[in-house]
Amino acid sequence: MSSPSITYSFCLGMLLFASPALARTWIDSTGAYKIEADFVGFDGTTVELKKADGSISRLPIGRLSQRDQVWVRAEMKRQTMPTDEPAASAAEALASTDWPGWRGPQRDGISREQGLLKEWPSGGPPLLWSSRGLGNGFSSLAIAGDKIYTMGKKGGQVQLVCASRDDGTVIWETPVGDGSDPNCTPTLDVEAGLVYGLSHAGDLLCASATDGAVVWRKNFPNDFGGRMMSMWGYSESPLIDGDRLICTPGSDRAVMAALDKKTGDVIWQTPMQEGTAGYASPVISHAGGIKQYVNLVGKGLIGIRAADGEPLWHYPRVANTTANVPTPLVDGNFVFCSSGYGDGGSALLELKKQGRTIRYREVYYKDNRTLQNHHGGMILIDGKIYMGHGHNQGFPRCVDLRSGRTVWGEGQRGPGKGSAAIVAADGHLIFRYEDGVVALIEANPGGYQLKGEFKPASVNGKAWAHPVIAGKRLYLRDQDELHCYDIGAGS
Repeated sequence: MSSPSITYSFCLGMLLFASPALARTWIDSTGAYKIEADFVGFDGTTVELKKADGSISRLPIGRLSQRDQVWVRAEMKRQTMPTDEPAASAAEALASTDWPGWRGPQRDGISREQGLLKEWPSGGPPLLWSSRGLGNGFSSLAIAGDKIYTMGKKGGQVQLVCASRDDGTVIWETPVGDGSDPNCTPTLDVEAGLVYGLSHAGDLLCASATDGAVVWRKNFPNDFGGRMMSMWGYSESPLIDGDRLICTPGSDRAVMAALDKKTGDVIWQTPMQEGTAGYASPVISHAGGIKQYVNLVGKGLIGIRAADGEPLWHYPRVANTTANVPTPLVDGNFVFCSSGYGDGGSALLELKKQGRTIRYREVYYKDNRTLQNHHGGMILIDGKIYMGHGHNQGFPRCVDLRSGRTVWGEGQRGPGKGSAAIVAADGHLIFRYEDGVVALIEANPGGYQLKGEFKPASVNGKAWAHPVIAGKRLYLRDQDELHCYDIGAGS
């Protein structure tokens, strides 16, 4: 990467974030050039780097790779934190402004953002922009740096789509394969500069996050003998864990698999007799002192040892026979899971180490009439579960995790109809109902408090795509359209 031909002068009084001795390998936006240099400063548009020979390069941030752009912004946020607050790492700072995949940085549906509106004005928060061109589908969003990633079906092909965070304009799209309108939310690996998508037909794609160039492909049915539990097709969002990509092909030989995230090579596969994939996405647990991947598959809730893919435990009771959808909640040695339809329900398990494996204890089980989540997800905050209850319903409910007792919500109906996809930030929940209604509800065990509601101008069918909060913005994907709202307090 050569220095830009233009000379950039930092204006007097312009804030410059100086950071000595932060040496990194920097890559340009094309991926063709690399240099070793110290990060010196950033003024909001231009990055200053010091090479090993002492020379200084100043270049617009847009000339850097997406990974480097994200790092600079996160480092800037870290350096400008008040000195009386604990210092956050660049990764922690990033987590509050970006949303790198399904249910956010921790896969728990919680944004760490602060300073958001506590009540919404009549008609909802201000709409900043709307865009078209994503294609049809229920995929939610992955957001980092100046880009948004999602999936959509266009012209008979499922596409991995990258759009501008500034206005939603499509930057590039890469064909993933055939299939129906996608459900998978892309998984973004910021450090590696890679993004992953999965079609209903089981086409797994790894692409460059910068330009969409294909890095590798797999197909779950062809490569693993994979199969779904029912007709709606693969929907999970693969999990990045270090150098691995964790996915759930669903087969006798590979109900779950770990792949090298950069090559797609198989590291291990987990067998399961008559195994099938569900619609949920895997999460990490360290219950019992053993790192494991937990997911809700066709035959129930499973825990797989991360080191070698060995099955640790299997809990079938919570599964239904139609579609197991919600991502499990992990809390220390406990795992909570719920599923809908006629034979689902909800359960809390306590996991304990026994030798080299794990044994579970069923703390409680609630039948589907008492407690069930259809497919909008659940969020755990301070020992309380917030969720939409009911089959094809999103009745707001607060439940005590450890006892299963309903804290509030018995007989409570929210402002919208149908299942509710939820996200949380700054002490509040956002429920997005199937009919398009969006509600702000306080995450307060003291009682149900509705703090605002609105219905977007466009409702193109069922509003199943999960809402996303990033950079004090609320993003709502509505099939081919994307809407961005300002939810920052005092904006």
